[in-house]
Amino acid sequence: MSNRTITVAAVQTSYGPDMSANIAKTAAFVREAARSGAQVVLPSELFQGIYFCTKQDPKWFETAYPVAEHPCVIAMQKLAKELRVVIPISFFEKDGPRYYNSVAIADAGGAEIAKVRTSPVEAARDFFQAELNHFPDLETAAEDLWRRGSLDANALFASLARYLETTHRLRTQLMPATIMGSMIRRHDPHRGRVLLSEMLPASGRAFQLACEIAFLEHQPLIEAQLKRLDTADEDARSLARIGLINYFAGAVLLPYEPFLQAVAATRHDLAILGARFGASFEQLCHRLTTLQRPGAKGVPFFMIRLDAAGNVSKRFSANSLHFARFGGACPIWNVHHAFQAPGQILTQLAEMPDGGRYLSIARTVSKPWHRGPLRAAQYSIALGCEAQHAGQLVYADGIAVEAKGAADLIGITCRSCPRGDCAHRAFPAAHQDVPKTDFIRSDPLFAGS
Repeated sequence: MSNRTITVAAVQTSYGPDMSANIAKTAAFVREAARSGAQVVLPSELFQGIYFCTKQDPKWFETAYPVAEHPCVIAMQKLAKELRVVIPISFFEKDGPRYYNSVAIADAGGAEIAKVRTSPVEAARDFFQAELNHFPDLETAAEDLWRRGSLDANALFASLARYLETTHRLRTQLMPATIMGSMIRRHDPHRGRVLLSEMLPASGRAFQLACEIAFLEHQPLIEAQLKRLDTADEDARSLARIGLINYFAGAVLLPYEPFLQAVAATRHDLAILGARFGASFEQLCHRLTTLQRPGAKGVPFFMIRLDAAGNVSKRFSANSLHFARFGGACPIWNVHHAFQAPGQILTQLAEMPDGGRYLSIARTVSKPWHRGPLRAAQYSIALGCEAQHAGQLVYADGIAVEAKGAADLIGITCRSCPRGDCAHRAFPAAHQDVPKTDFIRSDPLFAGS
């Protein structure tokens, strides 16, 4: 194999609302990069205008175009052909009734050689976000199972195992970790068994039996929900299907009305709720994001789960807070600090750049059945709500929610955050220029830039 060196340049600058002016500004930087020997030039994300991804607002739909008609794509394709460079073009795409943050890649001849849209993982997450993570039909199915199966809240795992055996002739059997390996549940129709890993805690065992029932009885119902997932991507549909099965299981483990009443009575004390319902911290947090039944709504929560490297593996939001699709979250957020105090609940009042305040709690959880060569998998989970609901949470006691200076100032990501004087800034904001003088030095580099 021969070695080849490719010179890549990246453009980072500020933009205004005038798309034509932004295209001209970007083109000037691309030309400068090409003159300096760059073979691949990466313009700024969504350089067509003001970076709008920090909030969802329908007015931005007017700035989306089909790929073949988008002014940014057309201009950069021409420039790529002229300069003989490759240009990945970030743009807001309209495709029929659908909208995407897409990337078209123009080769050195100006042709579009690839187009990248939202990943299957993000498409599945967006599906749950669009539904505010609430599925009434699955709630009804879970409540019906409690009635038909005469489930016992004090012995839920045994009740579900009995139901599977009497209704589907499937015995539940715990299996050694040496046999199950990375599997936590396996359907064995030939021997009439549901196999569960012995490494699952009690809450996980009941949850997995509820998933098995969803698989056996509610596939048509789940497929009906998937009709609202506007994508033909089978990977995205598979991930959403798994999410819906898990949703049903959560609704069985924590039935809507009893759980909602207990939540109000305990003021969201997760220690009491976990003991009362036999649920894990993660299961409780996830379920709290789903309590959006008309006429019987709970607090609209968001939840996020990430690992020590900041990789997000779960995110749900029933409120106005939106998570970054790419890049790391704000390091001031307590979800990152939880790793420094394993197993403890950390409470934080945070204020976003738009003035919105949120109360969040964060805690680590571990997955002992997910073992690497050195340690069990560990995650941090944050659960939060808008400050106006803080009085309903026991974790807000003693916090002056409205007091000036009481909140930690955070953002979504460095790129979208306008706080120029932040000591934690790792990247310049989208509206800021990179420092261009050696006579003035800030620490960190992009603070106040």
